[in-house]
Amino acid sequence: MRIGILNSGGDCPGLNAVIHGVVGAADQLGWEVIGFRDGFEGLLPPGDYTVLKPKDTIGILKLGGTILGTTNKGHFAAKVGKGDIAEVPPEIVAKAKRTMEQLEISALIVVGGDGSLTTGLQLYREGWPIIGVPKTIDNDLSATAFTFGFDSAVSTVVDALDRLHTTGESHKRVMVLEVMGRHAGWIALWGGIAGGANVVLLPEIPFSFDKISDFINDRDAQGYHSTLVVVAEGAHMPDGDIVTIDANCAGEVRLGGIGERVAAKIQQLTGKDARACVLGHLQRGGSPTSLDRILGMRFGVMAVKLASEGAFGRMVSYQAYHVDSVEIEEAVHQLRLVEPDSELVQAAKAVGICLGD
Repeated sequence: MRIGILNSGGDCPGLNAVIHGVVGAADQLGWEVIGFRDGFEGLLPPGDYTVLKPKDTIGILKLGGTILGTTNKGHFAAKVGKGDIAEVPPEIVAKAKRTMEQLEISALIVVGGDGSLTTGLQLYREGWPIIGVPKTIDNDLSATAFTFGFDSAVSTVVDALDRLHTTGESHKRVMVLEVMGRHAGWIALWGGIAGGANVVLLPEIPFSFDKISDFINDRDAQGYHSTLVVVAEGAHMPDGDIVTIDANCAGEVRLGGIGERVAAKIQQLTGKDARACVLGHLQRGGSPTSLDRILGMRFGVMAVKLASEGAFGRMVSYQAYHVDSVEIEEAVHQLRLVEPDSELVQAAKAVGICLGD
């Protein structure tokens, strides 16, 4: 039997761990693994792929990124905006299917986020043997409690906050850190709590600049002259505006810039020196944490198990410390967002973190 694997969408720490898991588990069954380069684009004739053997995955667990490459653009982009779906044209699907047939691929493992799995769901509905593996640093995929890459991204945020804390204290400044997450606040919330942030601003919880400035002034009066602020890139300004870099770009809108806006407003209202730092793609790079290496490997092994059972149209899922699977349809089109009244949010407030509400 011959199976295929591809990574699609943004890069993410732990992708190579999934490849390692797939190749290792497939080899135990005597199967051959074909790795398609640069996502779904590798399926287009004449096909851009490589045969993956266990020796090819030696030492890749510790590597960030992906040895297969990936893309969030091209002929297979299915997400064109929040909640907006565009089907892949039939002629593109037909060309890719010819590659699948010529290579005699019996199962195709698609490792990706909401957009990539949306494409995978379309292909499954058209008769393709698709198995999904959830991948996003944003941790916003429904039907799975965790996605690999999230823990690594949070660790990067924590490291940045540790560094900003010392420079902020030295100058008695307000330091604003803008983090990724798109329309979900998981990275900001987890990173903010673990990194000792004083203010955390999320897309799910409306905030007021007056409340933030009052909080900072109170800290100043108590002798705490430096404040750390974490803001998620998808947080709404008080007027409801979402700050973007390029609203007219192809595909989903690029979020970014809210950190500078928040810092400027805080400086205006408090009179304190405020600086903004955008963490950006540093959250996607570098070696994955041990948690993401193990989770990615487990996801890869489960994907091969699903292939052996012919359980197509399903996505690997992690719930209550157990790796299983769900229908792909359950996982896409519905973001998993932070609940404003959740235990974690209440815990953050209990230790004095201001969420601006």
